[in-house]
Amino acid sequence: MKLGRLNHIGVATPSIADSIVFYRDVMGATKIHEPFDLRDQGVKICFVDTPTHSGMDGTQIELIEPLPGNASIASFLAKNPQGGQHHLCYEVPDIHIAKAEFEVMGKRVLGEPRIGAHGTLIFFVHPGDMGGVLTEIMETPKNGH
Repeated sequence: MKLGRLNHIGVATPSIADSIVFYRDVMGATKIHEPFDLRDQGVKICFVDTPTHSGMDGTQIELIEPLPGNASIASFLAKNPQGGQHHLCYEVPDIHIAKAEFEVMGKRVLGEPRIGAHGTLIFFVHPGDMGGVLTEIMETPKNGH
């Protein structure tokens, strides 16, 4: 297993609208994508682009707001009412090979690969096996985003 590009940092928020104002007005973000619902995961998502350097894509901030009925993000927000860092997401060239490698190492993969917010396959690895950080593994998007 090789560490791939850090694609995004997931930030849970009680309000994407309020978070957009923060990233725009306080952090100076100039590229904020339109929020959208990812109903099968029970969340609303909004990506905030960070600046690019040396021709490489910048890492994104993924704002995550729970939709009604979402227990995991709602539980996170119950413990962290203002929101906060939820996960880190790294890219891999092949999601199925990565999953098999994590399992061989004895890491707890949380569920089967499924389509994530970028339209590519993802899975999560338990934070207890990843230095205390919930880690999303994402197949590198074919279109570069």
